[in-house]
Amino acid sequence: MSRLDTWTRGQHTAPVNGTTTTHPTYRRGSGPGVVLIHEIPSLTPEVIAFAEEVVASGFTVVMPHLFGTPEHAASPGHVASAVRQVCVSAELTKLRTGVTTPVAGWLRSLARELHAELGGPGVGAVGMCFTGGFALAMMVDDSVAAPVVAQPSAPFAIGRRRASDLNLTPEDLETVKERAAAGCQVLGLRYRQDPAVGKRFEVLTHELGENFIRVEFEGRKHATLTAHRQQEGVDRVLAFLAEKLRS
Repeated sequence: MSRLDTWTRGQHTAPVNGTTTTHPTYRRGSGPGVVLIHEIPSLTPEVIAFAEEVVASGFTVVMPHLFGTPEHAASPGHVASAVRQVCVSAELTKLRTGVTTPVAGWLRSLARELHAELGGPGVGAVGMCFTGGFALAMMVDDSVAAPVVAQPSAPFAIGRRRASDLNLTPEDLETVKERAAAGCQVLGLRYRQDPAVGKRFEVLTHELGENFIRVEFEGRKHATLTAHRQQEGVDRVLAFLAEKLRS
């Protein structure tokens, strides 16, 4: 049986750059809502396993499927195929700086819908790897109360400028800073020597101050919650979601 067979498949439709766009979603659990955005290459078994831990901790998890093939392991071929799909997608920014990824509006719409249904102080947003910074972009909407940024890697960290870019327009960055100053903290996870993250943690600390909570591990590994899982990181995410969404 497929691991996703135990999840309820649905879909969400919202504009992306003015074009009506629909992506599949997978939902499971009860309690406060959490939008969990998969990393490259897709909804791998490791991503699903982490999502199931969030469900088991008492949350309603919705996973959008944005690219790649669900449930395939992160083999070199699958990663290469997903990267090709990402590189030609108009919904995703890869190299441009000072812009917000276009799919952010779609993700904010999904978060608003989930919050309107479930109520409470808001929903969580967990981004990983290429989608790590998407949680910041979602935070522009008041429905997101617990943004988690795991090894943010977009735009691709080629050169100093891209390695420091937060994948946000200046206007969206100002909104993120205002929300953080008003008490909406951001949790970040990374390996200290992960080249894909670049200087983004330093930039986030500069911009958000003590409202950016840094959880860092030694080494050059990458996927803190999945392939290179750190139990401390998983525990910190679950505790952060509980603190912000159950108050």
